[in-house]
Amino acid sequence: MNGVDGSGTGGPGSVIVRANAALTLVFVVSSLVATVVFEQPWKSVAVGVSLACFAVGVVAFLWGYWNAVQRSRVDNIGVAALYFLLGGIAPRSVAVRMNVLLGVQTVWSIGTAIARGSTDGKPGSTLAFGILVPMMGLGLNGLWGAFHGTFEPRAGGGTPGVSPPEAQNGQDGNHE
Repeated sequence: MNGVDGSGTGGPGSVIVRANAALTLVFVVSSLVATVVFEQPWKSVAVGVSLACFAVGVVAFLWGYWNAVQRSRVDNIGVAALYFLLGGIAPRSVAVRMNVLLGVQTVWSIGTAIARGSTDGKPGSTLAFGILVPMMGLGLNGLWGAFHGTFEPRAGGGTPGVSPPEAQNGQDGNHE
């Protein structure tokens, strides 16, 4: 779909898939080391990686959402389809890979947070920052779906009462 091959490694959208896989691997490795060693600087590294992944997710989520809103004028976009790549909007291999990565992020972050429930005898753990990481998976799924997903066209070709962006409706001129 839209030039993406079935492996998710070539064509448009492959950068998003590879970035998701690479950042998930960095998160898993950094949080594993921090969980096992549980000393500085590894705890701080794990927090930094978790916050960086969260930041990537927020930016990707907002960027994908913005693009999806623009596309929704002509395409029928559902939230579940967009953020979980459901309903055949993506090639099966891409949807499976992206959702498996989201699942790994979710399960791994919960597991590492539970594994070390306290820091230096105080309740709470620096590894709890990992709970923020699945935002990256959701954001990158939404970004992929918004830019490369195939959605059904809206009935009637667009939203009633909303002019296409390029249409001249007479309301933009003669303002001084």
